[in-house]
Amino acid sequence: MIPAIRQRYNAAFTEARYMAFMAELNKSMYWPVDFRVAESPLFLDADTTQALVAASNDIVSQLAKPAFRAHAETAIPAGLEVPKETEWPHFLAVDFALCRDASGKVLPQLIELQGFPTVACWQALLAAAYKRHFPEIPADFTPYFGGLDEEHYLADLRRAILGNCLPENVVLLEITPGEQKTRVDFACTHAMLGIKPLCVTKVIKRGKQLFYGSGGREVRIERIFNRVIFDELLRKNPPMKFSFFEDLDVQWAGHPNWYFRISKHTLPYLRSPYVPDCRFVSELGGNIPADLENYVLKPLYSFAGLGVDIAPTREKLAAVEKPGEWLLQRKVTYAPVMETPDGPAKAEVRLIFAGDGTGMPALVNQLVRLTKGAMHGVDFNKGRTWVGASAGFHAPL
Repeated sequence: MIPAIRQRYNAAFTEARYMAFMAELNKSMYWPVDFRVAESPLFLDADTTQALVAASNDIVSQLAKPAFRAHAETAIPAGLEVPKETEWPHFLAVDFALCRDASGKVLPQLIELQGFPTVACWQALLAAAYKRHFPEIPADFTPYFGGLDEEHYLADLRRAILGNCLPENVVLLEITPGEQKTRVDFACTHAMLGIKPLCVTKVIKRGKQLFYGSGGREVRIERIFNRVIFDELLRKNPPMKFSFFEDLDVQWAGHPNWYFRISKHTLPYLRSPYVPDCRFVSELGGNIPADLENYVLKPLYSFAGLGVDIAPTREKLAAVEKPGEWLLQRKVTYAPVMETPDGPAKAEVRLIFAGDGTGMPALVNQLVRLTKGAMHGVDFNKGRTWVGASAGFHAPL
């Protein structure tokens, strides 16, 4: 997106440098990288960076209004509400497709958003590795926002996740963390913030308090950095000695209720030039768009693209069993924004927000996913290069 930098980077790129870059990423932590990492970061020009910031400000300002809380009251499925909800979310992940408007300028379009943490520590490792192995990246370019550098970014994450607790009393909670595709981020979180990944089945309950075993002793869990996806929890039903739905003596960094409150359920509420038309199937009535080929059908309660139908029909809409749990969202056209040796790549940018729970979290970082297929994901990019997980770099704002 910045032609001079892109041309310089592409001309200097070699497969040997990429392999050295990947070797470092795979050896840096006790768990390797289980997903494809792109050969290049995305270089964001000033106009695109400012558009992303404006889009996120527009959306987050709507989430902070009392009217949104009224809308979000119906977001949590029956029986899945967790006690001791925090007044504000600690984390937001806001995904934008990079599209173009009629004048050719990049126009971010909201794809999804989640009141849930993402691979924030992995992104610090990835950005630093790109810079070490590819000196064509300008020295002052950064993935961070708000004047942060890596040190202050990690300090913000530490405040959000640890609160006022010691690291040994905080756990990163997940279902079999060593088997998740994002396990490299769990290892990064452990290395950078001192917070251990812990499987839900390893939690010990004593009264209203939680503990985990370490070196022959039981360590109190005072705060949970929650990475458990509820649809996976319900699907796998692992054997647990506690329940999320009990009134426990524990703090939450990323309270589970925000996973539902700020989610696909939020999309029909938002009104913005950065948000494509989105409606609950239950509210369509007879107003089904004539151009259904330009829409996508999404289940509310799924993660990582599970259940998404990119070719909805009237028959499929009529067959939906729970129309209040499905969305019809207008498709967007991803722009081919990054030149690569074997054809341009399209990009999705996730803006990462973190905060201490006293107000809406702040924009701190970004991650990028590059694709050359119909959708983002491994199945749509098999055999392709210069696609996968990446980072975004921009000049200091």
